[in-house]
Amino acid sequence: MSVTEQLHKGMVLRHQGHVYTVLDYRVAQTGKQKPTVHVKLGALGGGRATERTLDELGRIEEVPSETRHLQYLYAAGQERVFMDTESFEQYALGEQQLGDSIPFLVEEETYRFLTVEGQVVLIQLPPVAVLEVVDTAPVEHTGGSSNVQKEARVSSGIVIQVPLFIKNGDRVRVGTEKRDYLGKEH
Repeated sequence: MSVTEQLHKGMVLRHQGHVYTVLDYRVAQTGKQKPTVHVKLGALGGGRATERTLDELGRIEEVPSETRHLQYLYAAGQERVFMDTESFEQYALGEQQLGDSIPFLVEEETYRFLTVEGQVVLIQLPPVAVLEVVDTAPVEHTGGSSNVQKEARVSSGIVIQVPLFIKNGDRVRVGTEKRDYLGKEH
């Protein structure tokens, strides 16, 4: 089986003693040259994303991983406490496992987590989170410009750009990747 057939987004692999997840990959080939596979890897357990070619990687060693569903219970200082919905075991997770996802966590909601060798290592946020607008300018009605926007602070504390008709108390859909307004929740 070729290396490109083995690769897939979300795959967990070990390289030089570190565990990474495959964020993206592409195959580049020019002329008669042998194809080169460029892989974007995210370090599990903290660290930055890095790009490698398969020549640098050498042999790919896939690490067994599984997905668990954990319910967010509460914040305890810098950590967030989650409960496994099957075993009822509780986990106190910090910024290392949660990264930039903390503003999108809603108490009592269930989230998917990637576990490697029994350890919870990474949250897999849904692409959209529904959050309540807690602070924005009063509703404005304009005569024709529908793309004019204003700032709004949502319940998690982040500030996004929303249309002028959004008011305090409205629930809006926010893209978790780009932190952008995707529509009003009805």
